[in-house]
This record gives sequence, structure tokens and C-alpha cells, in this order.
Amino acid sequence: MRLLTAAQAVAAAVVAARLARGRRRLPPLRPIPHAGVTISVVIPARDEAARIRPCLRAALASPAVTEVIVVDDGSRDGTAEVAASLGATVVTAEPLPSGWVGKQWALRQGVAAAGGEVVVTLDADTRPEPGLFGALADALERYDLVSAGPQFVCDGVLEQALHASMLATLVYRFGPVGPASTPPPHRVVANGQCMAFRRAGMVDVDGFALVRDRMTDDVALARSLAERGWRVGFLDGGALLEVDMHDSVGELWREWGRSLPLSDVTGPGWQAADLAVIWLTGALPVLRLAAGRPTGLDVALLVARSLLTGALRGSYRGAGAGVLLSPLLDPASAFRLTQATLRPVRTWRGRTYPATGGTRQDPRDVQPATDQGTGSVSGGARPVRPARSAAR
Repeated sequence: MRLLTAAQAVAAAVVAARLARGRRRLPPLRPIPHAGVTISVVIPARDEAARIRPCLRAALASPAVTEVIVVDDGSRDGTAEVAASLGATVVTAEPLPSGWVGKQWALRQGVAAAGGEVVVTLDADTRPEPGLFGALADALERYDLVSAGPQFVCDGVLEQALHASMLATLVYRFGPVGPASTPPPHRVVANGQCMAFRRAGMVDVDGFALVRDRMTDDVALARSLAERGWRVGFLDGGALLEVDMHDSVGELWREWGRSLPLSDVTGPGWQAADLAVIWLTGALPVLRLAAGRPTGLDVALLVARSLLTGALRGSYRGAGAGVLLSPLLDPASAFRLTQATLRPVRTWRGRTYPATGGTRQDPRDVQPATDQGTGSVSGGARPVRPARSAAR
């Protein structure tokens, strides 16, 4: 019992130090309508017809954006036609090579097709606000790679509560968004839903090839580039970017729980330490409170968690009872984090990626021999212009 108390005290000190960084956070991104550089927006998309429209409309309407490129990664739901009808340039991705994860493969081809000095990558479920792209370009005066933390859209109290609980595990492990000082490369984090970089620099290092087989592609890219001397910034973009990540609580549990541990970019020692921190400072106080046996340290940790809950309200559109109730789900989030750490999931969008490399294809990826293309990784993808892309 004394050993557990001592371990909890150490974990509490670690979390307190990380949370204290919030007092010196960098200011959030502010809207800048125009940019002094050309900007290409690249959106990798696989079966995103139902939710890509808001992202495309906002990007195409921005005066700071020179072009919007959608890399259609084998969609069967009309994603390419939707993108083209709205005015985006569609790049038809080449067949996925062995050893690559689909998103990195699509992004590499999108960057190859882009003509802008700056490339902003967006997930299809993002909703950019006016001024985002100019703000990201401005941030690249201080950084080589920038990612933006969004404001999240959740449907219902339970989804918001679980999402906020899972988000709290990231804050406990890595501190708040917008750290004033850059962490060491092995602890750098990033948000792949929205990233910006200079195209020439990314092409020069072939960044997406460096992390071709990683499921946690955004953090892997940020850490790999940080190790090469890139200045990596993770900034608060909540005022300029919304994301509606999941359609249900079940999808949230499966999909975000899959990536939450950062298993393929974090060594076993750090994984064990992170799990210990979450269980001792997040889950254990709630479990002891439910049993009617909280210690003084448990009470202090619950107070700290309630303060974090208040801070997290700004991360959600329509923050309400879900965020306030999120601490009650911290044991569930700790369980999901542990589960996914011990049994990493390497399935995404109908494809299974073995840990040793290679790809188990989704049957729909198999094309007739006459439609295989070259498989080139340096621009072999086929750009399809809006006026003609709907009639394929």
C-alpha cells in the first residue's frame, strides 16, 4: 500500500509539472485572411463523400488558398465526383505499395502534385474557418512544421464525455497544446488533421516516406522531422478549425482508442510510464471515490481534474454536461488506452497493415491489370481536373 501511495505521489508530481506548462502556453492562432505565399491544400480521402463538402467549400472559398487537391484513395462512394463538382482538383492515387499506410501514400502524391510554396494538409472531416490558412502560413515564419489543435464537435452527452476523457489522457501525458518550449523529439506530438509545411522542404526530406508504415503517422512525422532539426509547432487552432471526428460513441471507442496509445512511435518504457500516470492520477482517484475510500491525494487529484475539465470546455463546440461528466469516464479511458497498448490495432479504412510491413488489401483495392498504373511514388498519380473528373 505504501508503495502504491508513493507511486501515485510521483505520478501526481509529473502531471502537475505538465499541467503547469499551461500557464506559459503560446497564444492561439488568430485569423489572417491573406498570405504572402501560394498555398496548396491537400486532402487525402477514402470514402468521404458524406462529410467532405464543408471542408472543401471552406478551403475553396479562402482567398489565401491557391489550389485545393483531393487525393482519392480508392473511394467507392463518389468522393472524387463530389470533390470535382465543388471545384477541387482530384488526384487519383496509384495502387498502394507494400509497406505503406494509405494516408501517407496519398499525402505523398498530393504533395507531389501541389504547386504552392506552402502545403496545408487537412482531413476530410475538418471544417476550416476564415483566416486559418493565412495563420498557418504566418506560423511557418517561426516553424518548419505546424499542426493545429481544433475545436471538437461531438453528438450527444456520452460521446462528448468519452471524448473529453480521452483527450485528458493526452494532456496528462504530454501537456497542453501550444507549449512555449519545444519538447525533446521523442515526446513531440502533432495533429495530423491539420498540418502545414513548406513544400520544398518536405519534398527534400521525403517526409511521408520516412513514416510510410506508421499508423500514428502525424506524431511519427513530427518526431522524425524534429530529430532532423526541424522546428515543430503544435498550436491552438480551436478558433479557426472544427473537427467532427466520429459518428457514434462506438466509433469513438474503436477509432480514437486505436490511435490514442501512440504505440508505434513510443518505446515500451515510455508506454509503461504513460499508462502508470493515467491509472494512478486519472482512474484510481475516481475508482476510490466510487468505493467511498478516497485518500487526501485522491481528492487533490480530483480537484486538479476538475480544473482541467474547465480548461477543456474551450476545446468543444457546445461544451456542456458531457465535458463536466468526463472525469467519471477516466477509468474507461485508462482501460481503452491499456487495451490498445497491449494489442495495437493496425486496421484502418478496410485495410490491415502487418507490423512487419506490407498490406493486406481490401478486395475493392484490386483493379484490373490494365488499370494498375505505374505505382510511381514521385508524381505518378493521375491528376483529374474538375471539369472532367466526374465522368471517369
